[in-house]
Amino acid sequence: MSKTINFHFSSRLAGFCLAACMIAVGFTGVVAQQGGAGTAKTDNSHSQIRSKTTQTVIDETLPDDPAVNKMLEPYSAKVRALDLVIGKLEGELKKGGLGGGSLGNFVTDGMRAQASMKLGAPIDLVVTNSGGLRKSSIAPGDLHVRDIFELLPFENKLVELELTGEQLLKVLQIVVASREPQSGAHLKYRTAADQTFELTSASLIGANGKEKQIEPTTVYRVITIDYLLSVSGGNFAILQQAKSKNPLGITIRDALIEYVKAETAAGRSINAKSDGRFAREGAPGTGEGPQ
Repeated sequence: MSKTINFHFSSRLAGFCLAACMIAVGFTGVVAQQGGAGTAKTDNSHSQIRSKTTQTVIDETLPDDPAVNKMLEPYSAKVRALDLVIGKLEGELKKGGLGGGSLGNFVTDGMRAQASMKLGAPIDLVVTNSGGLRKSSIAPGDLHVRDIFELLPFENKLVELELTGEQLLKVLQIVVASREPQSGAHLKYRTAADQTFELTSASLIGANGKEKQIEPTTVYRVITIDYLLSVSGGNFAILQQAKSKNPLGITIRDALIEYVKAETAAGRSINAKSDGRFAREGAPGTGEGPQ
């Protein structure tokens, strides 16, 4: 069944109505300002307003507007690109608990892999913020470009920092207390009397998968996002004390897209399992579930 709508008021009528409204507002203002000083005189005559309308059937027979199509043309390819399948996800990615859950692990692992490839050197630690993860879950199955855009909509860029071991431990204390995502460290924590989390021990996981202790005077390579560096007085203000700051020229979103593509090219799917990078002291399990 076709639907109809009435429109196409003439521009002359629109101009007349606008002028009438302006006159009415102005007249009301005069009366209000005069108050009891006098009585305003009004003209009770009315102008007759006439309008002309036409009817247009809105259905599949209505032709496209060439001007609108031309305006949308530069964006059409970009919109279609969002539906491109770039990988396969095993198990659901979920945000929650320490480190932003399996979503936080996925993001920081991707940042670490791409930064290491770009720099041609191993990365000791990656940290970012859970607040930047704007999607609560990604269902298993095909991973689309759209999923990464929805997860990471901001233009935050990767930055390489050099931190001493002493500074690195302070960063990891903040990571645990604020429950932020990280990749590269094995952290043990406990719950304090006020229900906050406290770091009890920390070690780094080397490229060979073995743990290594953090030496206070050793300089470590850390990857984060420029947003955390720009927040003056925030939780991660310690990052601003870095010995050096090297922008990598790639957004966190593009890094994740390239990471998924690289895993797919290598014949690997994205695995959503937690790996024990956070562990509650004296308790079984990984400690990475909702807290």
